[in-house]
Amino acid sequence: MNHEPFGDPRLAINRVYTRRGDGGETSLAGGQRIAKDSARIEAYGTVDELNSFISAARVTTGAVVGSEPRLAPLASILLRVQHELFNLGSILATLPEDVHPKQARITPAEVSQLESEIDAANGELPPLRSFVLAGSTRLNSDLDICRTVCRRAERACVTLSREEMVPPEAIHYLNRLSDALFVWSRWVSHLSGVRETLWEPNASASGQRG
Repeated sequence: MNHEPFGDPRLAINRVYTRRGDGGETSLAGGQRIAKDSARIEAYGTVDELNSFISAARVTTGAVVGSEPRLAPLASILLRVQHELFNLGSILATLPEDVHPKQARITPAEVSQLESEIDAANGELPPLRSFVLAGSTRLNSDLDICRTVCRRAERACVTLSREEMVPPEAIHYLNRLSDALFVWSRWVSHLSGVRETLWEPNASASGQRG
């Protein structure tokens, strides 16, 4: 579904510090002052944290593209995801009554795109026969860390939705993104020819003594 382009950001950052947050409050996009530990701040703060971890995974992707050129599209995908997470943060930082029609947000198009990318990458992978432990490569680990932070961001948005209105697409997007990050973490190991580390319950200390 096509939609009108979002409006350009309207902000001017002339000073980094204002001291207005020293009392434990911060401002939403509409100017309202709320506590920094509120559910809304927790939600978009965790999305912001996820964006930072995605950036680290994108840097790692760029570092390995030289040896595995088939990973090049992933770097572009991760950059797009960073923009999308900023759009998500924008809408979470705005009370529903203050949302502008052209304000950046997550739409069904972003969710659908992730689903297409999940299907494409997963189609190249062998079926799973056990849970997978992260760590087969550095990029595999980076993407798995992103997955866990994404799940936390999703939980934070669900918590917020119990108190205030959250666009359903926001939660749908984070749910799909966590799935995508799991599939991508397997996919990069597959392309690199590195064997996955499967969960073995009896590899524990107690299991080895049995």
